[in-house]
Amino acid sequence: MLQAGGPVQRSGSFVWLISVPRRVLVVVRLPDFLGDNASADLSLSPVFRRKWASIYEALQDSRPQRQKLMQLYIKQMPAQGRPLLAGDHTAWSRPDAVTLQERTIEHSSVTVAGNKPITVGQGYSTIAWIPEDSGSWALPLRHERITSWENPIEKATWQLQQVCEHLPTRPISVWDSEYGCAPFVLKTTNIKADILVRLRSNLCLWGAPPTYSGRGRPRKHGDKFKLNEPSTWSEVTQSIEVNHPKLGRLKVSLWSNLHFRKTATRPMSLIRVERLDDLGNLRVLKPLWLAQAGRTNADFRRSLATLPASFYC
Repeated sequence: MLQAGGPVQRSGSFVWLISVPRRVLVVVRLPDFLGDNASADLSLSPVFRRKWASIYEALQDSRPQRQKLMQLYIKQMPAQGRPLLAGDHTAWSRPDAVTLQERTIEHSSVTVAGNKPITVGQGYSTIAWIPEDSGSWALPLRHERITSWENPIEKATWQLQQVCEHLPTRPISVWDSEYGCAPFVLKTTNIKADILVRLRSNLCLWGAPPTYSGRGRPRKHGDKFKLNEPSTWSEVTQSIEVNHPKLGRLKVSLWSNLHFRKTATRPMSLIRVERLDDLGNLRVLKPLWLAQAGRTNADFRRSLATLPASFYC
């Protein structure tokens, strides 16, 4: 074991001076002991050599270089195939930490007083590489706090840009319904990544505008496409059925060339995923709606048969 300020070690004609700062040792040993305990409890443990002051000083002084860590993580990813990235916004609820700086209002599944689905704490934005079709293991490439002067859309867009600049191939990135909006679609226009985002079932999209008639200003939007009103749907561009090993029979329908009202210059493909039983009836009443923005090609369209299935869970 390395000791802080250790002696000189000789190996052949080389002389190595091992001098590890005490705070580095604290950070190295901290994850092994901390767990769910507080730092004050840790300082009372007889197997932890340092005092409580060194814990807080080490955490305050340890600032890992996020860009270099991300580049190191990317080197561990296989170069073959298109990487699958997942982005998410997670709330860290701290309603009782009144002295904690930069607390913001965050969405939470546990309601607060007044029956509102919010909490007080800090939000974190994460982009992770998903290496397998099943399982819960993922490699977080960027994990950073969303400050009070940022919002989740801006933070996620910046993180995705940072990751894609160092990837050898164009990735597919999946996002939940928080990012299924016009600002996120617009801000990711120039990022070299394909976006697959979940949509709320009460959204409205618009089709491509009709051919210019030669009079007046050209139209930006076509017919309205309301997700929860089948009477407004246009004809399906493509429809396929697949058998998923876990979810069973899936019907995937695709509409092309739709857009949000504020993203007329960035068309998307709309995807509807339905779970069916053996007789072809709906197994789950509420379908899954997805939107795909970015570069479309045959390989990506074939992968839609499996991506929505894993995204459905």
